[in-house]
Formats: sequence, structure tokens, C-alpha cells
Amino acid sequence: MNTLAKIWQYKDLRNKVLTVAGLLVITRIIAHIPLPGVDLAQLQNFFNQNQIFGLLNMFSGGTMSSFSIALMGVGPYITSSIVFQLLTMIVPKFEELQKEGESGRNKINQWTRLLTVPLAIVQGYSMLFLLRSQGIIPTWTIYQLILMLVSITAGTLVLMWIGEIITEKGIGNGLSLIISVGILAKLPSSIRNTASLISVADTAKIVEMIFFVLIALGIVGVIVLITEGQRNIPVSYARKSRGQNSYSSLNTFLPIKVNTAGVIPIIFAMSLMIIPGVLGKFLESAKSASIAHLATSTVNLFTNNFFYASLYFVMVVAFTYFYTSVVFKPDQIAENLQKQGGFIPGIRPGSETIHFLGNIIVRITLTSSIFLGVIAVLPYIMQAVTNINTLVIGGTGILIVVSVVIETMNQMQAQLTMHTYENY
Repeated sequence: MNTLAKIWQYKDLRNKVLTVAGLLVITRIIAHIPLPGVDLAQLQNFFNQNQIFGLLNMFSGGTMSSFSIALMGVGPYITSSIVFQLLTMIVPKFEELQKEGESGRNKINQWTRLLTVPLAIVQGYSMLFLLRSQGIIPTWTIYQLILMLVSITAGTLVLMWIGEIITEKGIGNGLSLIISVGILAKLPSSIRNTASLISVADTAKIVEMIFFVLIALGIVGVIVLITEGQRNIPVSYARKSRGQNSYSSLNTFLPIKVNTAGVIPIIFAMSLMIIPGVLGKFLESAKSASIAHLATSTVNLFTNNFFYASLYFVMVVAFTYFYTSVVFKPDQIAENLQKQGGFIPGIRPGSETIHFLGNIIVRITLTSSIFLGVIAVLPYIMQAVTNINTLVIGGTGILIVVSVVIETMNQMQAQLTMHTYENY
């Protein structure tokens, strides 16, 4: 609160905060402008009963359950960003562009925006077709379908544009803030629904609710601890001489985040976990009896909480190791240290340093992978422990919100520090 009070004293910072707040309000208005021709009560019931599509709805900021003109939210843009992020790590041409600096990154950003358009169309059509197969929306004409797809694509592009404006203001990441606000927007209704089930005389329910809140606070604390946690590897730089001047060795450290992969492994795992359920829903009405039976069996299997949670946990752990190995490259770090005259005390430069860093990242990733896996399946655990279904702790949602809050606070503190420094 003291930091916010100080920010309010500077006009330009105050204007940035108010602009970001106003843009976030606009995103919530867009999220509540529905497309015509759908039973909203039936639609919301569909997302509430289906855990897979509930996760999709969370990442869209609630636009799916309200059948908004921005039905897919910022999902297509996130998918496009992940695609190009992986390409920069795999394809040499994109890796060279990434190393070119701002001009190269601008090209990649432009391609990311362009890829968002066809992805929004394809994902929008898939969701519309799925909802029609469930009887939630009626049969459409070609004109109505084109109109809906244009609206969905335009809504995604508007949210993408707003997100980039917020990012440029330097008050947090725009897309992350849009998703976080969408997640938090569902909290009041969840609290209201839970409160309506608890009576003053129902002592057991009250105890369960208190237990639930205490666990939620503990989970937030653990998420903050893991998100902010890092392993500091000591690094020394050799003594240098320039002419008659000599400089003593510099001792510093190489920080390695505990959760190097962030929330990306959960997004990857969720994307793959959704595919069997979505295909099953599509093929349940197939003319072939064998295909329809297989589709129904697949849907039933993925609606089994134990099977779904177990597979989800394993995939999150696997993707955490995969993504960390893509992002963290011990050979490049060892090479950069050697070029700059740096070394880890007690470790020889070169292959020994690579082996040392590789062992550390493997051990750290074990902790972060189990942490992310537990966070991903947390709703199932909490439902089993507390028997409360109206107020589910969405571990992924909490992780996103807490991470975004920490990132936003750090950026606001950096803006304030810059102004304080200028005053001196």
C-alpha cells in the first residue's frame, strides 16, 4: 500500500495505472457481450460440469461460458506465441532472428500476430461445432457462421491489441493481466454460491469452509515461495590488468529459478489432455457404431477424475523436464562464462561446468515438476478432502494470478525506483 501511495504521487505513473485499469475494464465489458442464438444457462452448465472445458474457459477469461464476441479470448495468441517460442529454440533461422535484437524480435512478434488470425478462425469454428453437436446452439446458416467467426476473430485481435498496449505501459504483462482478471472475476459468484449452501446451524460445513480457506492461504504462500525461489551458483571472474591498472577478481552468482518453466508445462499438458475429450465429443454422434462406442468410452474415461488427474500429473511432470531442457542450456551458459573469463569455484571450465550445471538443473526441476503437477491436479484433491464443489481451488488459476501479481509488483517497484533515482 505504501508503494501504491508513492506511485500515486507521480503523474505519469498514476496515468499509466489508470490507463491499464481502464483497459482491463474494457476487456471485461467485451467478455460480457454475447453472440446471439444460445442458451446461456445451458452453456454455463456445460462448462461447469466438464473439467476439461472449464480449464479452457479459465484461460479464455470466462468468455466461453458467456458466449462472448471474444469467444476464444487470448487463447489463439497464446498458442501462436508458444509456437514461435518453440521455433526460436529449434529452427536456426528463428534463433538467429531472436539474437538480432529488437528488429528480429519485432519480426517474430509480427508473424505471431499474423498466425493468430487463422488460429482464431480454426479454434473458433471447432468450439462452435462442438457446442452445436451438444445442442447448445442451433443450426446456423453460412451467413451466420461467417458473422460469428468474424466476430470471434475480431474479439481475439482486440484483446491482443489491448494486451500489447498494457505491456507497453510497463505495468505488468498485458495478456497475463487479462487472464488473471478473468480468473478473479469468477471468484465473487463462487463465494456467493458457497455461502448460500452454509447455514449457521451447519457446524460441519462451517469447519470445512474454514479448513478450505486456511489451505488456500497456505497454497498461496507455497506458490510465492516456489515462484520467487532460486539457487544462486557462485561465479568468480579472473583478475584483469589494463596498462598500469589492475582489477581484483569479481565474485558474483548465477541465479537459477526453481520454477524455470513457469506455467507453460501446464498449458502444454492441458492442450494435449483436451484433444481426446474434444474428439470424443465430436465423434459420439458418428454413423459408425464402433467409432461412436469408442468415442463414448474415451469421453467416459477422461471424465473419470482419478484417471484424468493421474495422467494430467504425469504429463505436467514430463513437460516440465522437456521445457526446462529447451529453455535452460548448460552448454551455452558454460561457453558464455568462459568467454567472459568467469568460472565456478572448484569446477573446471568447459565440460565439467556443463556437467555441474546439468546436475543442478535436473535436481531443481524435480522439485518444480512435482510442484506444478500437484498444482495442476489440486482441484481434484480439494474436492476429495473438503467435499466443496462450489468453491474449487483452481491451482493453475492461483499460480497464474500469484505469478502475475508478483511480476506486476516488481515492474511497478522498478518504475518507482527509476523516478526516485531521477529525483536524485
